[in-house]
Amino acid sequence: MSWPPAPVNIRVQRDDFDIAVEIAALCRDRTDIGAVVTFSGLCRDEAGALSALELEHYPGMAEAEIERICQDAVERFGLQAATAIHRFGRMEPGANIVLVIAAAPHRQAAFDGANFIMDFLKTSAPFWKKEHRTDGSAGDWISAKDADDDARDRWARG
Repeated sequence: MSWPPAPVNIRVQRDDFDIAVEIAALCRDRTDIGAVVTFSGLCRDEAGALSALELEHYPGMAEAEIERICQDAVERFGLQAATAIHRFGRMEPGANIVLVIAAAPHRQAAFDGANFIMDFLKTSAPFWKKEHRTDGSAGDWISAKDADDDARDRWARG
């Protein structure tokens, strides 16, 4: 029996999300799913130096890129469903920033799918982050790290 194409749920939003609600929505009426892996990224305080993180995005382009990344993961790992939610705006330490959920028949595909989505989301989706410091000094715009590029590039090697 062939299941319908995997649903991919993509959102870029200012509002917070509820991880349990998102997992329940992804799995609702699905008895073919054997594993669900989630990743949630939170705003850190950088050892007390950061009062907030401000995220900006390129509307339309960000959603299209996240959709492409998730569709690639679905095809590559045989995911049955994927959700990616990325927030924008000003977030204080402890706030949710990103959620990735990957569902598959078996755990390894779900783990790999979630890792793949996050590695590409971190490096390829058009988001920009600016730090707001607790001491009132001007924060920096954060650039991608070499380690993020290396994590993304490992998928090309197999």
